[in-house]
Amino acid sequence: MRHLLAATAFLALAATPALAEPDYAPAVKADYDKQLASLFDWFHRNPELSFKEVKTSARMAQELRAIPGIVVTEKVGGTGVVGVMKNGAGPVVMIRADMDGLPVEEKSGLANASKVRQVGVDGVEAPVMHACGHDTHITSMVGTARRLAAMKDRWQGTIVFVVQPAEERVGGARAMVADGLYTRFPKPEYALALHVGAELGSGKVTASTGIQYSSSDSVDITVPGIGAHGASPHQGKDPIYMASQLVIALQGLISRERMPLTPGVITVGAFNAGLKHNIISDEAKLQVTVRANSEEERKRLLDGIRRVARGVGELNGMAADKMPVVKVIEGTPTTINDSALAERLNAVMVQALGQANVEPFEQKGMGAEDFAYFVQPDSGVKGYYFAVGGTPQAALDAARAGGPKIGSHHSPEFKVEPEPAIVTGTIAMTAAVLDLMKPGG
Repeated sequence: MRHLLAATAFLALAATPALAEPDYAPAVKADYDKQLASLFDWFHRNPELSFKEVKTSARMAQELRAIPGIVVTEKVGGTGVVGVMKNGAGPVVMIRADMDGLPVEEKSGLANASKVRQVGVDGVEAPVMHACGHDTHITSMVGTARRLAAMKDRWQGTIVFVVQPAEERVGGARAMVADGLYTRFPKPEYALALHVGAELGSGKVTASTGIQYSSSDSVDITVPGIGAHGASPHQGKDPIYMASQLVIALQGLISRERMPLTPGVITVGAFNAGLKHNIISDEAKLQVTVRANSEEERKRLLDGIRRVARGVGELNGMAADKMPVVKVIEGTPTTINDSALAERLNAVMVQALGQANVEPFEQKGMGAEDFAYFVQPDSGVKGYYFAVGGTPQAALDAARAGGPKIGSHHSPEFKVEPEPAIVTGTIAMTAAVLDLMKPGG
């Protein structure tokens, strides 16, 4: 039904004549050529892990402070940055950009490929790259802030620029809210964000009038056992055997208990146990990701994991104090666009970018976003999240025809075309803000 509504909304937009390119578009492009390109290059060469974005946040604070009228506060929710620009009475609009990289070794072949290594909050040193395009998000935010500062005669109200840490650990948004984002700073009526998409053609945008991203939960499962010699399994309880049963049984929650038309994913991403061929270890550990498109399905899957884990323990005769332990260590709800706001701003996108560059929304996977914490139903904040194309259309067409594959998000081969992604994102975000904050509107 949500996809039908999104398609219906797009058909309505198709009847709207596209306007000429916004008069500020040349200034956005000139800013990219003069400064934003080098800023993006710096961000791409210097990625940092979640909650460790010290250099990135300092650079963003510096860039925002250089824009007249923005008051900047650092260290909000850890490494988060908040910039407030006031321009008389009017609505409060928040623009959010995430800034963290990923523990991935870059193999994009780009001249500015990251060589960075860093110790994360988990104490593990790893290579780091911007494998999800957050470097384009923060660069676009700077461009948007500059344009809006130069056009104060076209809008009234307050803009809150939120540079968010740790989106990749789905913890940064919640940390900023807990640190007083909506009490220490003007609380927004509207919250806007964008994400570059490797699967979307350069120069294009798309946004849902309902669900934009799935929920995500990271689940750790510890399976206790009783150690023994590998030649005498009867003298112990093999946690690898029990954990293997659990891996298989968890898929029953998807294949045999889930309504077939309801999206849901349970993926075991890590299985760790044992040290030697002939030793039955006393513990196995699983790391699991869980995805859903509704809070009801999310709860059903998480409750089911706990039930199945206990059932495996009982099946193998484990004592009550030796049952598998299930912990949800981090998670985020579904990200859902406010339908009326999305319909309004999707029409703005058609006006700013042209009908051919606004594609109907299609959920192509079960990616997740912690932007959801900014726009929870009880917050009173209406959210609009849109995707911006990051790959030349010719490359996408070639890949679909059997040619070279496009590096996916979180892949070592991930790369986007920065100029159209940043320029399009900046024009689109500027257009959305101007519409929401137009004088007398």
